[in-house]
Amino acid sequence: MKKLIIYIFLCLLACTKTQAQSFYGTKEWGLVSGGSLYFGDLNDRYGFQEIYPALGSFFRLHFNPYISLRASVLQSKVGYSDAYSSNIYNKTRNLSFKSNITEFAVQGEFNFFRFYTGDERYRFTPYLTGGMGIFFYNPYANIDGRDYDLRPLGTEGQNLDMYADRRYKNYAFSFPIGLGVKYWVFPGMNVGLEIVNRLTSTDYLDDVSARYVGADKFPNDPQNPNPAFLLQDRSIEVSSDPLGRINKQRGNGNTNDQYMMLLFHFTFQFKTYSCPFLPAINLVSFPNACF
Repeated sequence: MKKLIIYIFLCLLACTKTQAQSFYGTKEWGLVSGGSLYFGDLNDRYGFQEIYPALGSFFRLHFNPYISLRASVLQSKVGYSDAYSSNIYNKTRNLSFKSNITEFAVQGEFNFFRFYTGDERYRFTPYLTGGMGIFFYNPYANIDGRDYDLRPLGTEGQNLDMYADRRYKNYAFSFPIGLGVKYWVFPGMNVGLEIVNRLTSTDYLDDVSARYVGADKFPNDPQNPNPAFLLQDRSIEVSSDPLGRINKQRGNGNTNDQYMMLLFHFTFQFKTYSCPFLPAINLVSFPNACF
């Protein structure tokens, strides 16, 4: 019995030390919260007037003290308005939008410093991150107190065969790239902060990319206004000389839209431990002492 008590004590002591210093094979589940910001045709000067909440979760797998991989799901919103612009043309254009975003992504992480959770010598590191994802979006705009989904309206002629090349889906690919820092608070819990920009495969996150097709492409009844007519050229709301003449610039199709997220991470680790081999103890005498 005395040997058994000593063995259990040594086993637990060794397991505790292993828990505090073990890193390899660590898996983490995390929660994230922060904000998101859009850059594109309506925000080409990188303004910060519209920042929306972002929430999500992720699973991270550490391969070694420097490299890890994570899979995440994020929910957020982006939007902007020409009203914020200092450019006279953009302000006269008078467009605006909002869109909810749901993103699924896989990202790699490279730590600058050796990172061991549980070892005070290696409890902090900055890191680089990059990866690929898919996100779902649906730009909409408000007029007269009512929201209208913009994609079905074809505000740049997408519903006409001659402009079929402007049609877009409600999903696109994202390419996250950014940097962050991580810090273990105590064994089993880490915190982090990162800023990551998402390059995308679409220029229609804001429903703006090409040139006006002309108001005549959108039949309108003044008694029952056509939302597509009202939203394809909103300069008529602020100017006596509307911009929406055919082939006049509406957006910049040379660059795709982007969105950025600043996120706080709270992660919880899941580990499997086994007691180390202790040669000083006769394990045959206590086959079930530690498991």
